[in-house]
Order: sequence, then structure tokens, then C-alpha cells
Amino acid sequence: MLALSENTPIALTQGDPAGIGPDISLVSWAKRKEAGIPAFVFLGDPAVLRSRALSLGLNIPFKECTPDEAVEVFPDAFPVFPIHAGIDVVAGQPHMATARGTISAIDTAVSLCFDGKVRAIVTNPIAKSVLYEAGFGFPGHTEFLAALSEKATGQAVLPVMMLAGPKLRAVPVTIHIPLRTVADALTEDLILKTCRIVHADMRDKFGLDAPRLAIAGLNPHAGENGALGHEDDAIIAPAISKLRAEGIDAFGPLSADTMFHEEARRRYDVAICMYHDQALIPLKALDFDEAVNVTLGLPFIRTSPDHGTAFGIAGHGIARETSLVAALKLADTISLARAQVIC
Repeated sequence: MLALSENTPIALTQGDPAGIGPDISLVSWAKRKEAGIPAFVFLGDPAVLRSRALSLGLNIPFKECTPDEAVEVFPDAFPVFPIHAGIDVVAGQPHMATARGTISAIDTAVSLCFDGKVRAIVTNPIAKSVLYEAGFGFPGHTEFLAALSEKATGQAVLPVMMLAGPKLRAVPVTIHIPLRTVADALTEDLILKTCRIVHADMRDKFGLDAPRLAIAGLNPHAGENGALGHEDDAIIAPAISKLRAEGIDAFGPLSADTMFHEEARRRYDVAICMYHDQALIPLKALDFDEAVNVTLGLPFIRTSPDHGTAFGIAGHGIARETSLVAALKLADTISLARAQVIC
């Protein structure tokens, strides 16, 4: 049973310790009162935090503690559940030797969630290239979380990436694949599975009784009746018909170039897009600093900032904490909403 009480902290993983994860975590805690940050416990290296706080000119008290103690510690000190990086970390200089600690922080956060010690997980950015050097066998964060979930429950899951901001929620059906392979990867079954997960989590985690899903076409003008490609009529439209027959309020395929202006966005709760940039370009144009990555389809709550490790600015005091603040607050909101549903 997952913990859903506000008296239970959120787990915040360090991410790559040479990136801006420690920076934005420290600044977020420093602004905890004015920004309304929920209590979290940081899973990472205390030495990295102390070094980074010194670089940023932040006078922050730290306290190593267990998750059980974090909520009490949080108002007066930065709570750290220590997981050592493996080497002396230099801001902006990623190193393969830190991979084990980065992976351990994620693994530990998931275990704590299933044990009821934390109520949600917020992950700071990782550098996949660094993890690959150390033999990491997953395409990225999300796939690793799905594997950990399956290990804990015995149930396979399809993780779905949703980018959420104040003005738009968008889900790419295909994600990190070359554009030339999107049409081949796009199937009716994948669209159906993705939309069912989105619909279920919009109800269960976001409290929407009847979520409205706007489905983008793949081709310009949604294929223009086959003149600009067959996928919209042959793959996307039949999937939408099946979703509607199941009682899901899905409509389309829509021409993507007219889906994202203000009036159009009032017609739906989530935009289902066919490929990565079709979803992320409008999302980042509308909500660049406040966008949050939410993983749907998992049996626990996971959010993350919608940006990378930014090694070039780590330790310089110029990294913006706004996306992490939004990720923490969204994890808080979702977990408390679920608590009300379960109770």
C-alpha cells in the first residue's frame, strides 16, 4: 500500500550529482515557505549538497535522517537520506563512477514508495550517456521505473510520458525515436493502450470524472483524406472509434497546426500527439519554465522537471528551480487527491 498522507514526505532523487539537480533542490528548499514546497526527503550525497551550497553561497543546514523523520526535519533543515556518489563530485563534470549512486537513489525511492515511507517520487535529471558507460540497461529513467515496478508487483506496465503545464497537458504516443521511424512505430494498439492509460490516470490521479482527449493526426492536415498520408485514416481514426465505443471522450484526428491555440485548448484536457516534438514544442512554447514531466501508468506517483542536467551551468547559481518546484507541488497535489479518493 502506498503512503498518501501529507505527514509522509515526497522522495526527491539527486539525479546526476554533477548536474543542476543539487542546485535546484537546494534553492527549492530555501524558498520552501514562499513557494509552498511540500516536505521532501532528498536521496543523495550530503557531501555534494554541502559543496554545492558553498558554490551557490547558500547557508543551508543539513540533517541526515530517515524518511520517517523528514517531515519533522524539513521546516528547519534540509533532510538527506544519504546515498553516496562514489567519488568527489565536481559541478559540471559528469563521471561514470557516480552511476551506481544515481541508480541506487532511484531504486531506493521506488522501494520506499512501495513500503509506504514516501507518498510520491520526484526525480532530478540524469545523464543517460553517463549511465550507459556504466552498463545501465534501460533507454532512460522511465523504462527503469517501469522495470522496478514490475519487479515489485509482478505486473508489467506501459509507462506513458505526459508533459503538464498551466496551459497544456500533452502526451506523445511515440517518444525518443527518430522521426523517420515514427510512422512504422505507430499502431492502433499503441494508441489504444496509451489513451486508456491517460484516461484512467486523469480520473484516478487528477480527479477528472470525464477527461477529454484530443487526438492529433500524424500528417499535415490530418492526412487530408489520404492525400498526405494514409496513417490518419487507417490507424488513428479506427483507434478513436474504439475508444469512443468504450466510453472514452476522444476525438480527432485533428490537424496539429490548429490544436494548440487558446480557444482550441478549451475543448480538451489532454492532447494526445503522435510523436515527441508534436507534443513538446507547443508545451514548451506555452509553459517552458513551469512544465512538469509526469509518468502515467505506474502504480506510484512520479514527476520530474522538464529539463536536463545542464552541466554547463551547474554550480553557477543561474539554474532556474521553477520546473522542480512545479514538479514537487504537482506530486503533492496528485498524492493528496488520491488519498481523498482512496479514503
